Amino acid sequence: MSHTPVNSAVESVSAFFPCYNDEPTIGRMVETAVTSLDRVGADAEIIVVNDGSSDGSERVLKHLTATEPRLQVDTHEHNRGYGGALLSGFGSATKQWVFYTDGDGQYDPAELELLVAKATDGVDVVQGYKLNRADNVARRAIGRVYHRFVSFVFGLHVRDTDCDFRLMRRSMLERVRLEKTTGVICVELVRTLQDAGAKFVEVGVHHYPRVHGRSQFFKLSSVARTLWDLAKLWVQLVVLRRGKARSAPAR
Repeated sequence: MSHTPVNSAVESVSAFFPCYNDEPTIGRMVETAVTSLDRVGADAEIIVVNDGSSDGSERVLKHLTATEPRLQVDTHEHNRGYGGALLSGFGSATKQWVFYTDGDGQYDPAELELLVAKATDGVDVVQGYKLNRADNVARRAIGRVYHRFVSFVFGLHVRDTDCDFRLMRRSMLERVRLEKTTGVICVELVRTLQDAGAKFVEVGVHHYPRVHGRSQFFKLSSVARTLWDLAKLWVQLVVLRRGKARSAPAR
């Protein structure tokens, strides 16, 4: 298939979705992404990381692969966590740019076109931010506190660290080392890209209510693990690097 990119800075895109028990939504997410990538004229591959789903996600994805030749499914026999799914997706991507969002339908892959429009030769990351968070009052409040906390502690320069709707230059992704297998990988991703000198631009995107399934993040055990992971990540990315900078010989 020949492609004429709408934006000459974006010739090809790997679009991927982490999928964990997203049977009701993953098919629509893939189909919408395919349509969007065709509209922007990008040479595309679609990757779904089936992260140990126990529902009918595997059946839906098998049906999709029969009708969409650009779809690749990476299957984890056991759930590796959100970060583990992202690491698989980043590792499988082969195109010039890498886009990802969640498979649960809270973001609209059609808005990938907004990200593509903002990409230029001087940009490395087109970062989405939620125009209006479609969660209940408690989750919106926790989300605001979490974002302000991690932004301050880690020195992050984006307005919505936790917005999993990103288009990133693959050559820049290859310059950073990501290790976290939990949701903390979003903080690790933004901070390590900043440290690598990535140029960010931001685009507002819509956020929709979760119609199927439940977020795993707001369990007490998940919150405790997240805080522990953040503490370890802070030592690794902030404290130790600050120490290295102080001990580096002056030139």
